Amino acid sequence: MSTGQSSEEPTAPIDAVQARIRAAGVLARPLRRVLALLAEGPHSLDELVRIPAVPHRTVAELLAAAGDDVDAGGDAYRLTSEASGRYRARFALDAARPEGEHLDRIRDFVASGPTPAGALDHVTATPETALRRAEWLRDNYELHETRLLCLGDHDLTSLAVCLVEPSVHVTVLDLDERVLAHIDNVAAEHGFDVHTLHADLRFGVPPIARENADLVFTDPPYTPEGVGLFAARAVECVADANSRVLIAYGFSHRTPALGHKVQQELLRLGMVFEAILPGFHSYEGAQAIGSASDLYVCHPTGHTRRLAGKQPPGIYTHGNQAVESSQEEPSEEFLGRLGELTGTEVRGLRPAGWDRPLKNRREYSVFDLRADPGPWLLRMLLACNSESAAFLVGNRHHDIIGEHAQQALADVVAAKYHLRFHRSGPDATHAVVFAEPPSRSRGLAAHLLWRAHGKVGNTWREALISEATASGAELSKREAAERVAGLVQHPGDLEARLVDLPRHRLAALLHTEA
Repeated sequence: MSTGQSSEEPTAPIDAVQARIRAAGVLARPLRRVLALLAEGPHSLDELVRIPAVPHRTVAELLAAAGDDVDAGGDAYRLTSEASGRYRARFALDAARPEGEHLDRIRDFVASGPTPAGALDHVTATPETALRRAEWLRDNYELHETRLLCLGDHDLTSLAVCLVEPSVHVTVLDLDERVLAHIDNVAAEHGFDVHTLHADLRFGVPPIARENADLVFTDPPYTPEGVGLFAARAVECVADANSRVLIAYGFSHRTPALGHKVQQELLRLGMVFEAILPGFHSYEGAQAIGSASDLYVCHPTGHTRRLAGKQPPGIYTHGNQAVESSQEEPSEEFLGRLGELTGTEVRGLRPAGWDRPLKNRREYSVFDLRADPGPWLLRMLLACNSESAAFLVGNRHHDIIGEHAQQALADVVAAKYHLRFHRSGPDATHAVVFAEPPSRSRGLAAHLLWRAHGKVGNTWREALISEATASGAELSKREAAERVAGLVQHPGDLEARLVDLPRHRLAALLHTEA
């Protein structure tokens, strides 16, 4: 029988406070400082506003939420003796801050990592810089169980953040397979929650990363095109209005016009500069900009523009993907020699890009990978859904440079394609990789490879059900999903696309016995 009263228990003050902190997301760090002041002892309202730099109204709302847990004596506020211990435990108000104690570990991480790739504008930040970034993020944002995205991470900022706040959930997107493998190895050794994915931001970001980050950190190529692209992709990945984008960028004070151009690019994207910290990052190199760069703290607005479509390869300062370099259209003579190799008329080259499946066409497809920095060839083989195709690459591409490299690539896609390699053709600086039907197709691997843009977990589950049905057995979706979950080494991969997995994890997954 109804009594006319609510059956819900009244919310405890500490739960109401926690709800406010959760609602603040990564911006909750100053609220914790208010609580820490209240736990220390009496503080005036002016001090509760001024010391942690929190608006008066926000402090008032927090005090109101805490209710009877706060003792208001005169003009000072403090947590009651009964509440103080509970708040200290619930909100980790006494957590130690081991300044600098992680530096030796970060030095080891950097020393054992891959060498810089000049063509990708890699200039290694010092270990002290990686730690400074991590501690600044910890001291200015709520990192506890926060989702941090690193767009490119040759500097290993992800690992440094995990050292200072082990509960953080980190995703790393990078073009360099060596960086992804190194971060995976270190994260596994130390138990860090880091999920690495392969991405070339010129062709988009993996769907699993979109609108999913509380904080995005990036140290992009220092060209207007590079900073603009990385910033635009960062905006695609932020979760909500509390999210922030942090960008490392530096320019020589001898060329302020370049700095102005980059800042204009960020403003064009609708970014608000909450802070610019000069000389925040130090590098082993980059002497043209004084071996240092600034930290831009950016707040995306409702008017922030997202980059649509693909970006031309020229975003770097070095190599054949530099802004100044240009890829000439192939001549009729060149296409003619290419046609002789393929045995078909080649009227033009199809562009690179693997954000969507590359559907079959009537004419024989030849893809233009002349600007491939290394990883594109495998991604294009995964994305291509033609029975046969050809890929034009540089003659010194690392996947074709020798028999061992060729066999390693062929092994990854063996269930989908048989590969043939024709080096020094159609001229001395190029080579052609032919993808043709294999002599036999291998069940699970073939199913995954031909559906590289589906979620791995879903595609794998469907493959198991299909195999069971073909053998006359029954397997429910739940049973298949449980079997897949028991086989995968990296649970996060089940929600990702096969085409986005780092090469080392992708190869291991394709050789998993169902």
